[in-house]
Amino acid sequence: MDRVIGIDYGDSRIGIALSDPFGWGASPLCVVDGKQGLKKAVAEIVSLVDKNAAVKIVIGYPLNMNGTQGPRVQRTERFIEAFSLERPDVEVVRWDERLTTVAADRTMRELGISQREKGVSDKFAAAFILQGYLDSLKNK
Repeated sequence: MDRVIGIDYGDSRIGIALSDPFGWGASPLCVVDGKQGLKKAVAEIVSLVDKNAAVKIVIGYPLNMNGTQGPRVQRTERFIEAFSLERPDVEVVRWDERLTTVAADRTMRELGISQREKGVSDKFAAAFILQGYLDSLKNK
C-alpha cells in the first residue's frame, strides 16, 4: 500500500498525520500554519504529499453532532477544491471527524503530553482521523 496523509483541517492550525508504508498505522507528523492563507497552506501540504509519495489524503469532515453540515464544512470544501486543483491525481477522502479532537486530547493526557503546546492535539487528531480510515479498510 502507498502512504496516506491524514488532515485535521482548521483555520489556525492544520494537523497532519502519515500512514506507515503498509497502511496499518497512522502517526502524527506536523502542523501547518493555517493563518498563512489557503494558497500557502495548500502548497505546504502538496509538498508533504510529494515528499512522502502519498497517493491519497484523508481529511476530517467536520459534521455537526447531529450529522448535518455546518459552516466549517464549507471551509473544508474550499480547501479540498484548492488542493484538488493543484494535485488532481491525489485521491481525497472525506472522513467523519466527530469526537476525534476529544479522543486526541484524552490520549495526550494519558501519555502525559502537555496540551498547552499549540498544535500537538491537531497532529494527534489527524492521526485519529487517518487511523479510523485505515481501520475501516481492514474491516472490509
